[in-house]
Amino acid sequence: MKYLYPLLWLFVFLSCNDVLPDAEETEGEIEIFPDYKEVAVPCNIAPLNFKLKEPCEAIALFSGKDLQIRVDSDNGSFQIPEKKWRRLLDASAGGKLTVGIYIRKENRWLRYPPFSIQVVEDKIDSYLVYRRIAPGYRMWNRMGIYQRCLEDFTEETFLDNKLTNNNCMNCHSFCMQNPDRMLFHQRALHAGTYLLKDGHIEKLDTKTERTISALVYPTWHPSGRYVAFSTNDTKQDFHLSDANRVEVFDNRSDVVVYDVEKHEIITSPHLSSEENMETFPAFSPDGRRLYFCSAPACQMPESYREIHYNLQSIAFDPEKRSFGQKIDTLYNANKEGRSAKFPRVSPDGRFLMYTVSDYGNFSIWHKDADLRLLDMLTCQTDSLLQVNSDDVESYHSWSSNSRWFVFSSRRGDGLYTRPYICYLDANGVPGKPFLLPQKETDYYERSLFSFNIPELIRGKIKVDTYKLIDISKYGEAVRLK
Repeated sequence: MKYLYPLLWLFVFLSCNDVLPDAEETEGEIEIFPDYKEVAVPCNIAPLNFKLKEPCEAIALFSGKDLQIRVDSDNGSFQIPEKKWRRLLDASAGGKLTVGIYIRKENRWLRYPPFSIQVVEDKIDSYLVYRRIAPGYRMWNRMGIYQRCLEDFTEETFLDNKLTNNNCMNCHSFCMQNPDRMLFHQRALHAGTYLLKDGHIEKLDTKTERTISALVYPTWHPSGRYVAFSTNDTKQDFHLSDANRVEVFDNRSDVVVYDVEKHEIITSPHLSSEENMETFPAFSPDGRRLYFCSAPACQMPESYREIHYNLQSIAFDPEKRSFGQKIDTLYNANKEGRSAKFPRVSPDGRFLMYTVSDYGNFSIWHKDADLRLLDMLTCQTDSLLQVNSDDVESYHSWSSNSRWFVFSSRRGDGLYTRPYICYLDANGVPGKPFLLPQKETDYYERSLFSFNIPELIRGKIKVDTYKLIDISKYGEAVRLK
């Protein structure tokens, strides 16, 4: 009887389809979009719907352990039934599934060599949060922050700026991938930093006499007691003839730490100095170290191509609210010749991922921007050649189990920023990254928005949107000390 069940499943999956056509084998690979060939995916990912480069009558045959799914298409676009896909992933977890493509061309069927997809048993956090915004330079009157379930295609609005008088909202951040503890900023109208903790919403006025600006780039302390921020005097300029269309730079910047309970800002001379510009803070998972980027202060924008940021760290004592006196340098910009930004430590503390570019600190407009991975155990750096492309790789975030990360990339058309997901095994070996799956295979071709700040979280954000909007418009902001 135990041998009968696999046969029954195979019958259920294929009984409604005709027998596969008698096809002639052909050499070469078939082009598909998105490129899901030879990728590693989590066992809880949504269906990898894709289409062929050239529309035609086609069949896709997905084969796993004892299971097969046949998907027929009259235009080369394949939408995989979600329930069948889930069963196929469950059966293939820890192994591979293969995908065979049949196409009908000039009244004869051709069969291409199958490609494989590795199904990893390590799950990815179930939600991805991002801002969608037009890829322009100044136009931000239409944007929103959204949460997408990665296990299916459900996308929900966290906050759309058409409900807040078309203002700017940015820099959403979570405490250890916890959807119940987050913050984000609103700029211009209804300006403030909004901190959400277990259903409680607090509006903050974060500009003080001691800081350069309102608080900007955030990172949570794992305890939830503190949030480190940069404060920046940021400007924007344009190139007349350069592959990098836009230049964003800081005239000044510091790093401070906000005490959530006392509404106080603390800092150190090593983090807020006149001689250097400090930015992009990131706490270690144990909360005992604060990473940040720093460059010598110089005249801007005249010296924009000469500025290179080091990656450094300083000790932090959360009980005493104090900082160490020694600065450690993990990436020496003078020695390496490039500029570091966006440090993020994996939740298990093993790896530190950061972005490098030829100069500056705003890598989203730098085509030379790439990801790097520092093994904190061996002190070896991986250039992540399998992950990076010829275009921009910039912002990144970790899954709570440290086995997956998502990053922003402009590969493809060089204009729109899109989220890519990548596997990283326990030894730091990456898989081939894949584009966030969508239900409609032409979604990315039709979309006029970029995905900004992709952040993985362990569940869905639960918030009373109307209460949040009411506090945004009419609530009194708490002033920081």
